[in-house]
Amino acid sequence: MDFFSHWGLLLIAAFVAGALNAVAGGGSFLTLPALVFTGVPPVVANATGTVALLPGYIAGAWGFREDMQAPPGLSMRTMVIISLIGGMCGAALLLYTPDATFRKVVPWLLLAATAMFAFGPKLRAWAAGRSATGGGAGAQSTEPPKSSPVKGIIGMLVVAVYGGYFNGGLGILLLALFGLLGQTNLHAMNGMKNLVSALLTAIAVAIYAMGGLVQWEQALVMMVAATLGGYSGARVARKIPPNWLRWGIVATGLIMAALFFARS
Repeated sequence: MDFFSHWGLLLIAAFVAGALNAVAGGGSFLTLPALVFTGVPPVVANATGTVALLPGYIAGAWGFREDMQAPPGLSMRTMVIISLIGGMCGAALLLYTPDATFRKVVPWLLLAATAMFAFGPKLRAWAAGRSATGGGAGAQSTEPPKSSPVKGIIGMLVVAVYGGYFNGGLGILLLALFGLLGQTNLHAMNGMKNLVSALLTAIAVAIYAMGGLVQWEQALVMMVAATLGGYSGARVARKIPPNWLRWGIVATGLIMAALFFARS
């Protein structure tokens, strides 16, 4: 792959990834494969692609700053601490994962993330239904469901570790978890989703950088392209039917997983 096609692929992938994240999510399905296909080792590609998409999480968290509210049973301070600890642990796990192992794991992670994205609406609806009934069959109480702090902490920690290790499908997991914990305000859920994603990604990026996993030249260029793509995606979001976007992203995830299976 020559110089211009190399950078052209990275710029296009980052731009489209930023647009997808602004509209529906799924940007990681493009940034990771693009970096690998241009010769970046899989573990380094995962870290570098995560750096490129970090500004989008920060901007999203800022945009929802007035709506943020921790899910029932957890305080904002607890959410911040768990996000940082989980992101750090997930990043450290990636740091010690050999490229050969990660190359074998990536297609399965892409498949799992694609499945989460494809069935995200049903998963969120199921979680919302459980929270509305307090998790009991036929429950009629209109009182807010009580959430176990221990279960909330364990669930948050697991998702945060996953996000620090592999970013794909993180938003779907967080929204589903918040629904299971009894949160029903979508703006509050989206605000917390972006805040948690920004926090765990920021600490993960710091770990990646200290471990020498980030190729900064590619990361910074892709960061600019992803930011421009995010703005463009937000502007044209209403012109594209949501189902087209969703199934286009699902198809992309399946194709990328198949390509990684072929290369592993």
